[in-house]
Amino acid sequence: MRIVKYPHPALRYKCKPLARVDAELRSIVQRMFELMYAHKGIGLSANQVDLPYRLFVLNPSGDPAATDQQMVFINPVILRRSGSQEDEEGCLSFPDIFAPVRRPNQVTVVAYNLEGNEVTCEFQGLTARAVQHEYDHLDGVLFIDRMSPGALLSIKQELAELELEFAGQRRQGLIPDDKQIAARLRQLEMLRA
Repeated sequence: MRIVKYPHPALRYKCKPLARVDAELRSIVQRMFELMYAHKGIGLSANQVDLPYRLFVLNPSGDPAATDQQMVFINPVILRRSGSQEDEEGCLSFPDIFAPVRRPNQVTVVAYNLEGNEVTCEFQGLTARAVQHEYDHLDGVLFIDRMSPGALLSIKQELAELELEFAGQRRQGLIPDDKQIAARLRQLEMLRA
């Protein structure tokens, strides 16, 4: 398992709901937390690690020792959003790129946890921003899609560099073509349906 970088097609894949919580899913979640911490992140969605599941992990502190702040969201749904705030955002699939994004400041989300229980939570500030960022990923929406034209223009060069790096890896055979990636994601979906 690894974090895929923009413009990998998995990042635009609309993730499918999970039907069960089992040992394999718990192992996936543990590995996602490990990758998130290794890359100094506070959240990570399944399609960022090339998996087609409606799942993301979060720890707003970013501290692996703060296990009490670890949260797992399986099949999340945002019920309410309110307020508005613009703040700088980054993404592990866009290494070292940060730009302002306007988002609601408060959210209410319902999801299943790793015990298979449905939970409803309200968040504000950074945690609300992170929940919305990761939730967007599950629908194939990236933080660059939420930027103002000016903010997007300010990172145009960095995006072009990521696109060139991706194209180079694909030419070297390190990344399969889009059809192969889509077929793999569909196959994984069926395994967990």
